[in-house]
Amino acid sequence: MRIVMLCATQRGLLILRKLKELAPVAELSVFSFPEEPWEPPFLEAIRDQTLAFGGAFFEARRVGIERWKPFWEAVGADLMLIVSWRFLVPPEVYQRPRLGTVVFHDSLLPAYRGFSPTVWAMINGENHTGTTLFRISEEVDAGDIVDQEPVPIGAEETIATVMERVTRTYLRILERNLEGLLKGTAPRRPQDHARATYTCRRTPEDNQINWHASTRTILNLIRAVTAPYPGAGTLLGHRRITIWAAQAAVPALEYAGRIPGRVVEFRPGVGAVVLTGDGSVLVTRAQVEGGPAVCAADVLNSLSMTLGR
Repeated sequence: MRIVMLCATQRGLLILRKLKELAPVAELSVFSFPEEPWEPPFLEAIRDQTLAFGGAFFEARRVGIERWKPFWEAVGADLMLIVSWRFLVPPEVYQRPRLGTVVFHDSLLPAYRGFSPTVWAMINGENHTGTTLFRISEEVDAGDIVDQEPVPIGAEETIATVMERVTRTYLRILERNLEGLLKGTAPRRPQDHARATYTCRRTPEDNQINWHASTRTILNLIRAVTAPYPGAGTLLGHRRITIWAAQAAVPALEYAGRIPGRVVEFRPGVGAVVLTGDGSVLVTRAQVEGGPAVCAADVLNSLSMTLGR
């Protein structure tokens, strides 16, 4: 049995290990690519693990280019798994495996098709996300569903906690379905395309805090893009500041003269209170560009400071 994996991130590494555990005699070919500067490293760990398993490893982003055509013609793949992949996989590649190509996605499809679905779910204040294993198709995230499982999101949880929970569902879904995939008997059901929703690709500018937004909107953004993501950003004059952690301010004083982004209180060793469009947040962890992450009160320590301008 020949299995090809296109994978990235620590999640991809964990799926690779689980795959080897479940199919120990399968011949593995694994593709990955370098991590971004802001994210935890994964490329070398995936490379080393693949080689330790006796598999073949390849570094590539675009697996459909002419360079890789001889590989796809020679490998005779039975199954392809795609995990945390960020680049287009053309039909001439994903149609080659005898038993098809399946993709893991972080939502309960057909909801949240597209980019960064868990981040978007948290930004939108959803109380759940999910994991779907589906058959790849020409339209983005629209193929037949093999299996899926909901994943709860706590109101104050950060992205790291939720992503760890999502990863555990990846492992369970793979364990439930690998035998059927390899035998060609795995279930499949079409998506209800009328219920599909989509998400935009996120850019660094999308992580900038709009202090005129509601308190809940701001807190959702901060917890959705905190570590291991790049963090929510703001400006203080010409200085860029990353806000790593915040919570609703208690007590929440009522301001008749409100300037969103204005620091109105700093609590040594705890943080600083900043006004929002409808209330205030207690920023607890912040980082001035080029410096370390510190207690926000060490950075936001003047009542003349206004963030975002």
